[in-house]
Amino acid sequence: MRLSIDHRTTYRFTVPQGRLTQMLRLTPEDTDDQTVASWHLHVDCDARLRPGRDGFGNKVTMLYAEGPIDTIEIAVSGEVLTNSADGVMHGTHEVLPPALFLRATPLTLPDDAIVAFALDVAGKGDAMECLQRVNAALSGKFAGDRAKPVAGLTAAEAFGSDKATPRDITHIFLGAARSLGVPARYISGYSTHDFGGEHRPAPHGWAEAFVAPIGWVAFDPFEGRLADEAYVRVAVALDAVGAAPVAGSRLGEGNEEMDVDVTVAPAEQ
Repeated sequence: MRLSIDHRTTYRFTVPQGRLTQMLRLTPEDTDDQTVASWHLHVDCDARLRPGRDGFGNKVTMLYAEGPIDTIEIAVSGEVLTNSADGVMHGTHEVLPPALFLRATPLTLPDDAIVAFALDVAGKGDAMECLQRVNAALSGKFAGDRAKPVAGLTAAEAFGSDKATPRDITHIFLGAARSLGVPARYISGYSTHDFGGEHRPAPHGWAEAFVAPIGWVAFDPFEGRLADEAYVRVAVALDAVGAAPVAGSRLGEGNEEMDVDVTVAPAEQ
């Protein structure tokens, strides 16, 4: 599948900022399952851009901009060729051992309710079968919410709600998988599933779990499916904060507002 992606993030400041430093995790990487045909990053102000990698091995671009800055738009667009591998990842850039992804974070720490849910739903069988049951059960448990995620909401807090965003359901999946002894990590990227041609206020988020002897397998608990050719993988981390598309700091007083607009569609459309 050939996917066309447009992702724009706009910051507006109530007081002009003296300096901005941002880490941009906005560039997908070639794997055996996806090929970046074209990709462009644009910033609408004078800024220095420096490519690199973060501690998880993700491609990053460091952005340095001197003020005064009232507003800044960071935009990426391009096309990515993908193929389906039944969720199994091939040729990803790995710099850390799978066991590291057993580590919980404040956002993914499972409470007793999540642990009990995981044990009850997973049942018996091999790890792949157990995780597929957890994946399907989480998708069926919550009403899907495509709104902008609430900053700081934990997996335990989200588990007590009737609806959840892709980020929150993925955090619950990570806590559940790790409680079962399976390494699992957060993936940020893009997907056309259930898009309907509308704009979204955030990129998509899903999970990968390390299933021996298969390797890393991509689960989308929001959709209740394995990731297929409709997904473009960008960044990996222990949780959504570590895989955030844009993160950084600013030098200046006042408040900021952030607007995000994402569109993903088959390129032929």
